[in-house]
This record gives sequence, C-alpha cells and structure tokens, in this order.
Amino acid sequence: MTRTRVTSATRMGDLWEVVTEGPDGTHTHLTARVGQCGRALVEDVIRNVVRINTAEGVRLVRGSHIVTRKLYDHDRCYFFQGTDGRIIFAIPYEQDFTLIGTTDQDHQGAPGEVACTDGERDYLLDFASRYFAKSVTAEDVVWTYSGVRPLYNDGAKSATAATRDYVLSLDTNGAPLLNVFGGKITTYRRLAESALAKLAPFFPQASGRWTARVPLPGGDFPHDGVARLTDDLKARFPFLSDYWAGRLVRAYGSEAATLLGDAQAAADLGRDFGATMTETEVRWLMRREFAAARQMWSGGAPSLGCG
Repeated sequence: MTRTRVTSATRMGDLWEVVTEGPDGTHTHLTARVGQCGRALVEDVIRNVVRINTAEGVRLVRGSHIVTRKLYDHDRCYFFQGTDGRIIFAIPYEQDFTLIGTTDQDHQGAPGEVACTDGERDYLLDFASRYFAKSVTAEDVVWTYSGVRPLYNDGAKSATAATRDYVLSLDTNGAPLLNVFGGKITTYRRLAESALAKLAPFFPQASGRWTARVPLPGGDFPHDGVARLTDDLKARFPFLSDYWAGRLVRAYGSEAATLLGDAQAAADLGRDFGATMTETEVRWLMRREFAAARQMWSGGAPSLGCG
C-alpha cells in the first residue's frame, strides 16, 4: 500500500490492529500476525506509533550526487580515492551524462527534507577534478539529488564510520514485531532472507533462500543479451530509434515489448511528452511501478507528470 501512512498499531492478543491513512485521507483498519518497522522512519514509528520504549535507533546519513554533462565516451565506471580516506564513483548515466557520488553527511532534518547542498556539490566537483584531465565545474552540473541512509546508530564518531550493516531486532512481547535498522537496495535480498529467518518460528512455510537466482521483472535474459534484446525490439517496432529502443531496454528489459503492446507507429503510444517519453509509458509506470500522476503547468499548458 504505497504512499500509505500507519497512524496507529496496537497489540491485541496475538495480533496487531493497524490503522492506515491513504494518500486521499481514507483510513483503513487492518489486522496482522506480524508487524515490521524499517527504513528511515523506523525509530519514529517504534516510539510514536507502536509506542515501545527502545534504546535502539537510526542515524540518518545524507548521500548526495551530482549529474554532469558526459565527461567521457566509454562505458566504464571509475572509483576515486580521496585524501580524506573516502572514495567516490563516476558512472556513465543515461547515455548523455555522468553520475558522480556520493557524500556522507549526518542529516538532522526530516527524511523527506533532503537536498544536495552547495558544499556537497563542491566537494564532489573538487574530488573528481583531481582525477579528470579537465576540471569539473558547477557549470557542468545539470542535476543533483540526495537520499537518506537510515544507518543503525552504533555510536560511531562520524557518519563515514557508522556501520553499513543492517540490524534486525525481534520483539516478541506479544504479537511479534520485527524492527529493521539500516539496509540498502544492493543487499535487499539478503536482508529479506535474514528477516524471514528471524520470523521462521511464526512462518515456517516461508523459510528458504529461494530468491537468489530469481530475476526481477524484465530481467529474464542473459547478462550479455542487452544488444540482442534491443535489436529484437527495434525489429518488432521499426518506428523506434536506436536511442529510444536502448532506453526502453535499460529501463524495462524484456518487458519493453509488453509495454509497447501492438503499437504500429509512435502515434499509437498516445501523447508525446518529449525525450521519447509517451503516454503509454507513463500509464505503465502508474499501473506497474506506483508512479503518481499530477498536473504540472508549463507555459500555461497542462501536462502529465510522474513523481
């Protein structure tokens, strides 16, 4: 239930009674055998929603990135060692850009109130400029973005020194509650397996490491099969340009053909939002990937956006 907030969670015997608030303000009452708290708001939910006293908490660490004009033509990534003991990366990004990141700064605000500061931008620019033949400047930056890492608060002196390992804490004082501290997308499958192992006494049928070789949606093709998949897509949909077909395959893999359906021409994909983004793709994102539609205004004309 994406974009849905838990407003209260109460133990009632061996069950949890949960009240949620949806994006339209609708409240829903649910029951569950197991509760789980995780990600950036885990500490707030445990203390203020579930109302359990705990000494465990998270340390919010901001990681900021800059996207620049393409700095080199090949498809390799770089890792750079800094004088401060940290490393950053430079990665080819969306064909026309280079992605540089990331920083490690303690974040004092709300998790949703995060942005790359000028200081972080300049730190990454100076860091990368020590290695590239030509200095990277603020004029090269086309976009910045930031995220918050909810690291387990192990009392480390600095954000960089804080543990990157996830910590699972199971509270069995009544209906079970599994608290997940830390974790990141690159280890989400291992974290999920570890979480199920913790819950095995309650769900023995769910044990086992069955996800290790299961592809994500659209990922059911060989790791070296991108070029062939792209050629097949272009052959099936001749109106696609090289750029368009390549972008769709990178974003959706084998599901790109399903997204395009029985289209015979670009006009069959509905409204054109520019940069090969069409109404068909936007609606796919809304149905399959939880993108939210909203009205955006540009020059007096309404357009559809995702966020």
